[in-house]
Formats: sequence, structure tokens, C-alpha cells
Amino acid sequence: MGKPIASVAGGRQSVLLGLGVHRPERVVTNDEICELIDSTDEWIQTRSGIKSRRFSGEGEGILAMSISAARKALDVSGIAPEQIGAVIIATSTWDLQTPQAASIVAHELGIKGPAAFDVAAGCAGFCTALAVASDLVRGGTVDHVLVVGVELMSEATEPTDRSVRFIFGDGAGAVVVGPSDTVGIGPVEWGSDGSQSDAIVQEPSWLDYTKNPTGPRPWIKMAGTAVFRWAAFEMGKVATRTLEKSGLGIEDIDAFVPHQANQRINEVIARSMKLPEGFPVSNDIAETGNTSAASIPLAMEQMLRDGQCKPGDKALLLAFGAGLSFAGQVVVMPPLAGAESA
Repeated sequence: MGKPIASVAGGRQSVLLGLGVHRPERVVTNDEICELIDSTDEWIQTRSGIKSRRFSGEGEGILAMSISAARKALDVSGIAPEQIGAVIIATSTWDLQTPQAASIVAHELGIKGPAAFDVAAGCAGFCTALAVASDLVRGGTVDHVLVVGVELMSEATEPTDRSVRFIFGDGAGAVVVGPSDTVGIGPVEWGSDGSQSDAIVQEPSWLDYTKNPTGPRPWIKMAGTAVFRWAAFEMGKVATRTLEKSGLGIEDIDAFVPHQANQRINEVIARSMKLPEGFPVSNDIAETGNTSAASIPLAMEQMLRDGQCKPGDKALLLAFGAGLSFAGQVVVMPPLAGAESA
């Protein structure tokens, strides 16, 4: 049979070594959004919990935001760029089919020769990428992975589309994943329901647009009611299964970090999980909106910055979105980079 393939002995674990984010400087209020859509600040807050969001300005594209967040994560983790063996970027709004954003970001950060690839899993992208990174580290494929969730949703939603324009914002969050003697990233609970893949779509396709360039350009569109029902009544079950896979109960975790899709959805999920009154739950959506694949790391940063939890606490992450897809895991909250952009 010949010599067997080498494997890593010891079954090492993975952990989050550091977190950094980039929040664009431009704050966009509901009143500004309502200049182009038929709505009001009161309606938006009542329906979604959103008061404002950030839109990227000049020089704040996918690459710039990713690099900014990644540098902070690397700095706080104490990991040098040359120690990174893989870079994974979760995004649905990178504007090129090729090359992938990850290879460019890696080069700009001075990371030499890493595996580099993008993950497109909608709003579940960050948790999906984190699961892959964790397995790469635990399996011994690499020692350290840089994971970035980043979106430029302001360029992907039509400014006069009342159904989606008020929901989304821009931003980026990054973590460094490394080896550990103890479990810092729990097993992932993930999946998808392709029967509802038409609930969040880009229409038309870019190929169709090239055939009819005078027609409407591709925009992200969403069947809001269908997504709300699916997320509100299915994600509580996913959260429960995630805890079960981790061998934990509600009493064993310190914080809940759900995808910041809609405050009302998260309230339903929290009730279905029977979280005790006052249990720390991220509400980053109020000031940030839905940033899709960037949502979870930005929400983690908000909870650490506001003192709702601290590094070393256990947090349940739960993301869901286009596909329809979902992914969640329990993590030990990482150190946070210093002052983030205001």
C-alpha cells in the first residue's frame, strides 16, 4: 500500500485570536433614505429597528474596508502577516468574477503565498467562512487563517426600491483564527433551503444585462415576508441545535450574536430560545443596518465595545440569508482592536 498520508497528531483545536472592524465614516439616517423612497423614519424603525446605517465613501470599497479591518485584527492578535496560511473573504458584493478579492487583500497586507479564496453564502457568509477556517486549523492544513466579512450593499440595492433600500449598509469585520489547546470555536450547524432560493436574488444577471445594457442593471431584491417567516420560525431551531452540538445550554453562554437582519426577527428568535430577560443580545442593526456577510463580526465588535460581553466569554453566533442559507457556532469572544472608526 505504500507510505500512508501524514496526519496531524493530537487533535488540536481552534480559537479566535483577534477581531477588527471597519465602519464607514458616512452615517445615513432614515430621513435621508426616505428622500428617495416612500417611507418614514417611524415606519422603518417600527418594522426593522434601524435608525441609521453606514454607506461607504470614496476610497472605501471592498478591498479598502477588508484591508482596514484585517490590519486591526492582525495587530490585536499579535500574528504577523507572514504567519497567515490562508485568507478567506466572505462577500456577495465584490464586483469581479476573477481575480478573487482574497488574493488581492492578502497581497496588500504583505501575506506571502497564502491560500486565498472568496465565499459567497449571503448573510451567512462570515459564519460559513469561519467554519472552514476552523477546520483548516484543527486539521493542521494551516496554522493561522484570516477571515473577513465585507459588503458594499449601498452599491447593490436600487436607491428607490422601498422594499430593500432602507435595510442595508456597508462595512467589514475580520478575525484571525489560530490553534488552541482548548475549544475556542465550536462545531458548526449549517445548511440551506434551495427551494426558497428565489427569496433573495440579484436581478437581472450581469450576463443578461450585457445583452441589454439599456435595461435595468442588476440589483439585489428580496421577498421580505417570505424571508421574515423563514428566519423567525426556523432560526430558533438552528440556534438550539448549535448549542446541542456544542454540548452547551443557554446557562453556559454569555451572549447571543444573531445576524443583524431585522430587530423583530431577532426578538422572535430570542423568545423561541427562551433567553432570560436581560440576556445580552446584539442590537447593532440600530446604528449599522444589515451588512450581510459583515454583520456578525460588526455585531461582535459592538457587544465588546459596549461592554455587553468581554473577551473570553462564550457567544452563540447565528447567521442566515440568501440561499436560503444558515450557519452558526459557539465561540470564545476574542480580544478587540483598539479605537474603531467612529
